[in-house]
Amino acid sequence: MEQEEASTTKTITGSTMSKPASNSSSKVSPLRSRFRRVCVFCGSSAGKKASYQLAAVQLGQQLVERGVGLVYGGGSVGLMGLVSRAVHNGGGQVIGVVPKAVLPSELIGETPGELKAVSGMHQRKAEMARRADAFVALPGGYGTLEELLEVITWAQLGIHDKPVGLLNVDGYYDSLLAFIDKAVDEGFIAPAARHIIVAAPTPGELLAGLEDYVPGHHDASSAKLTWESSVDTNTMVCSPDISR
Repeated sequence: MEQEEASTTKTITGSTMSKPASNSSSKVSPLRSRFRRVCVFCGSSAGKKASYQLAAVQLGQQLVERGVGLVYGGGSVGLMGLVSRAVHNGGGQVIGVVPKAVLPSELIGETPGELKAVSGMHQRKAEMARRADAFVALPGGYGTLEELLEVITWAQLGIHDKPVGLLNVDGYYDSLLAFIDKAVDEGFIAPAARHIIVAAPTPGELLAGLEDYVPGHHDASSAKLTWESSVDTNTMVCSPDISR
């Protein structure tokens, strides 16, 4: 995978953003971010392509460079382990959120950073969403897709307005994006809701797109919508104002 900073034009699904070329002849200050933490959804398998694994490591390194912490599903295997260790080894904050049913170390391995135990799968997703300012999906399987589509749906309903990104490594998500475009064409997804998703092939391009994201969809009923879950013994209510 080539150096991401070599490109001065970042093309994101749905938009094109121009970025000034970096001055490689002198030291540059760490990149600033408007995000405190990013939630990453990804596979507990590493995948067959080395490019998937490299992208997970590079994403973790990019988060550290920007001073952004990681929220993820816990565990130390597959892409989950690679991205979490990259952040942790770089000195960044790592928060793993794990249902108690899969908490034993033989199921998730040693989790770097802070481990947050919750009662179930819905509570896991709600807790990760509460702690994060943006979402990124690396390549993954059913679980990754389920988590990704839920936060997209929450955004469509107005429950949050946090950016949602697809790290489309080697075109892994091309067929998913084609399906979504087909759903727009057939009238099942509003064109404005299509722009909830920011997609890019490299971590640097994707994070730049998420930084520039401006919500462009609204739902008249959004002010009344919340999601509720019980995390440990505390009741958590997440409403449209959960975004910073």
